[in-house]
Amino acid sequence: MAYQTTRPNMLAAPAVLWLLAFMVMPCLLVLSYAFFQRGTWGGIEYTFTLDNFAHVFDPLYAKIFLNSARIALTTTVLAILIAYPAAYAISRAPRVRQPMLLFFAVLPFWSNYLIRTYAWIVLLNREGLLNGFLSFLGYQGEPLSLLYTETAVIIGLVYNYLPFVILAIYSTLSRLNPELMEASRDLGAGAIRTFWRVTLPLTLPGVAAGGVFVFVLSIGNFVTPALLGGGRFQMIGNLVYDQFLTANDWPFGAALGMALIAIMVALLFLQARATSHASGERQGEAT
Repeated sequence: MAYQTTRPNMLAAPAVLWLLAFMVMPCLLVLSYAFFQRGTWGGIEYTFTLDNFAHVFDPLYAKIFLNSARIALTTTVLAILIAYPAAYAISRAPRVRQPMLLFFAVLPFWSNYLIRTYAWIVLLNREGLLNGFLSFLGYQGEPLSLLYTETAVIIGLVYNYLPFVILAIYSTLSRLNPELMEASRDLGAGAIRTFWRVTLPLTLPGVAAGGVFVFVLSIGNFVTPALLGGGRFQMIGNLVYDQFLTANDWPFGAALGMALIAIMVALLFLQARATSHASGERQGEAT
């Protein structure tokens, strides 16, 4: 019995040590920086203070947090609205075709994130492919100024994180018992009512998992706002980046980073609790 208990722990030990060494310890190091002061010429002055955390709640930085959350939430909603029909179509396709459709869904991951983002610059700039296509169709007005806008940032974020949502929703749809939908139809419910009363509630854990994943990645993203936003507005990821590499204020950057990590951990915890609660309810209904 003791061997059966010890063996899984031994197998998990390399992964746990890896996470401790390359994730937990760096986060603790950054957290420790947040309790010190910025040096006169940058760097760190090892004098204990809580001012860095107080500055996080300054209205200026709180506004950037709220703006980042709004953009991340918009990205999440759009990603779910686009991903759900795609995942539903894949799950209802013949099983022999589903691997191929999933391959096309994750195909963007075969290229580098920066390359995918630069591709949108080519598409959205005033002399880009989109405006060229509109001119080909006969549009004679002023070229659309889509690049370096909030819309461009949201488009880039949705595009880059959409496959994660498709996979998360597909995983729940593929495990859904088709007899439940058949029973709903036999009881007189139409296709729309069956979707709202049966399919959607049972797949909400996948929707929540994909949504939280996109939100967490979007709110801390700094590459897409820098490239597609052109530096015209800041998200919290850009602010943290600037504090470390431009302002040389490592303690304040560490405090901002810890606040961002706290938001991410809270969201992931709530998503895990909601998924666990939903699973418990389904098991109770099954028994």
